Amino acid sequence: MVKTLPQPPSGLFNGPLHLFPVRVYYEDTDLSGIVYHANYLRWFERARSDMLRLLEVDQRAAVEAGEGAYAVADLAIRYVAPARLDDAVIIETTAAEIGAASVRLLQRAMREKDLLAEMSVRVGFISPDGRPRRQPAPWRAAFETVLTPKDAA
Repeated sequence: MVKTLPQPPSGLFNGPLHLFPVRVYYEDTDLSGIVYHANYLRWFERARSDMLRLLEVDQRAAVEAGEGAYAVADLAIRYVAPARLDDAVIIETTAAEIGAASVRLLQRAMREKDLLAEMSVRVGFISPDGRPRRQPAPWRAAFETVLTPKDAA
């Protein structure tokens, strides 16, 4: 008899660095047996969502209250080495810039010490009608606690 149910995958902070574990499943790979490029975007999104949850940034409550939501404003991704079936991958996320209405995050997919892919993404806070709006002050304050200095990024 199961006394407690397993919890969904969860990341953690190591100082300002958010770490999120991912396992490569068959469904993540393409015909050549390597991870399909779009799956890195999914992994990065899951890691960002987990990071926000740990920072107590409640996106769902903001949407339901009609305040707004984050939307990807721009991103650049670079693929370095392939991940393969059953690899254990860690998504590393750092906050690089915090603006009034946006946050720039740097994310890296790592297999042990091997860099697989890296991405810079800027998410902007937008109102329900799609216009940029100042992100909630508590959210900015939460990001400030994990901001990586420019010379360390």
